[in-house]
Amino acid sequence: MSRKTALLLLPGLAFLAIGFLVPAVAMLVAPPGAETAAVFTRFGEMLVDPYELRIIGRTVALGLIVTALCVGLGFPIAYLLARSTSRWGGVLLALAIFPLLLSNVVRTFGWLVLLGANGAIGKLLTSTGLADEAPQLLYTPLAIVLGLTQLFLPLAIISCYSAVAQIDPGLDDAARGLGAGRTRTFWTVVVPLALPGIVVAATLVFAGSVTAYTTPYLLGGSGQRMLATQLFSYASVSVGWAAASATALIMTILVFLISGLSSLAGRKGATT
Repeated sequence: MSRKTALLLLPGLAFLAIGFLVPAVAMLVAPPGAETAAVFTRFGEMLVDPYELRIIGRTVALGLIVTALCVGLGFPIAYLLARSTSRWGGVLLALAIFPLLLSNVVRTFGWLVLLGANGAIGKLLTSTGLADEAPQLLYTPLAIVLGLTQLFLPLAIISCYSAVAQIDPGLDDAARGLGAGRTRTFWTVVVPLALPGIVVAATLVFAGSVTAYTTPYLLGGSGQRMLATQLFSYASVSVGWAAASATALIMTILVFLISGLSSLAGRKGATT
């Protein structure tokens, strides 16, 4: 890296350090009204507390499910959009990522309308005779998964689209010219080459799912708490800053752990 490049990067890095890293580290290890030792003591207690472990397990499990759904649905959509020769391709791409422009609260509120006891899904099931009474769909893990999948699917699509768009379409034609079918070409040519984009999409979706607050709070309620809602409870309800910082530390570790594993998987996939 040249000295000129380093000087250009220096203001941004300084702003990042002062505006993000310093407050984040201070919040994690030295919150107001609590000592660092109390944070790590509470951190250790959480790792052996059955209640806290259930919340951690629920957060990780739902995050992995949402990540699998977003990548599994988003990558084929991104592939079709990237390979589309229609003049409407740009419009379809814009429609696919348009939800990113809407507020999380607005998108989540739609699920409240659909999944409520008097919502559209409940009325459909009772009117068709599939259920005697509307099922309880709100405040369940299913509701959280549906809300988070809708929330982060556009992000997965745009991440995968940028990766697929950089792959020369001629490679698809060459593979099919050598006798590979469309399915085999997709799995043996497109997916390996787009793996870095898939890894980025998976990392972003998982990090967002683990740290999301609004959607789990509105769709999961108090009975399906995740780490973000538990953090809010500690910080605003019980005002336990040591517990809040310990929860934030667990969330941070989970995000960095999955990011590292994803990067390792991406590097291994690229070399095979």
